[in-house]
Amino acid sequence: MRLPVQRLARAAFILGLALVAYGWYGSAPAYIGKRTTLVATNQPAAATGTVGQDSGPQVLGEKTISAPETPVVVRVIDGDTIELETGEKVRYIGVDTPETVHPKKAAQCFGKEASNKNKELVTGKKVRLVKDISEVDRYGRLLRYVYLLDGTFVNLELVKEGYARPATFPPDVKYSSAFVAAAREARLAQRGLWAVCHSRESGNP
Repeated sequence: MRLPVQRLARAAFILGLALVAYGWYGSAPAYIGKRTTLVATNQPAAATGTVGQDSGPQVLGEKTISAPETPVVVRVIDGDTIELETGEKVRYIGVDTPETVHPKKAAQCFGKEASNKNKELVTGKKVRLVKDISEVDRYGRLLRYVYLLDGTFVNLELVKEGYARPATFPPDVKYSSAFVAAAREARLAQRGLWAVCHSRESGNP
């Protein structure tokens, strides 16, 4: 009689193990599935590919940028100042052209020519604006290096052709040495104002 009892006990033991195994593995998929779903629904929004589709103003730090990256120049004020389609005025960094519209100064030698050259370069065209250190000058004008979309560096072009002199005002000095070198070359070649205007301001190259 011992042999059947032993077999019965062994069968009961195996059945118990099977029930335990079923209870563990049977509930596991539901638990894992819930965790998987939770992870999937908490992925960053960037993963959906929708970031950047909003057409509203972009925010950089604390400053909202709503102006186009390449605004159109709607008006040339003088040889080194322009007005954009946004209504903002831009003063070219690092260069100075003879005055034509200064409220306290008479029109200076070669001022009209410099203004006309600036009009020729940028009027009605899209430009790329690059900041140095300062945002605006004391008159509220944006201080920028100005480029045409074909790569022409307008600030430098005016100096190279003798329509402007270098005007270095720290901390905006990134291209000051290039402007000085270009002015020296223009003066030696007697271009523009260097051939026409005899007065020399102190500090010019």
